[in-house]
Amino acid sequence: MSHYPDASATGFSFRKSSYSGGNENCVEYALGLPHGVAVADSKNPSGPALSFTAAAHSAFIAAVANGEFDFGLL
Repeated sequence: MSHYPDASATGFSFRKSSYSGGNENCVEYALGLPHGVAVADSKNPSGPALSFTAAAHSAFIAAVANGEFDFGLL
């Protein structure tokens, strides 16, 4: 995993996930990076971004889809 203190300064082309809906609380992602996938918070464009290997990102998405992070907080 890599950390970038300012997502807007990375030069990555971030876009909102199609699953985010129309509110302001969205995850943005950038694909096609040499080291994998970067994610950032759409409410804070100059905030931090994290990048993950493609395998780590796929494992995270699978865990979310399987409800592994659903702690009944909704």
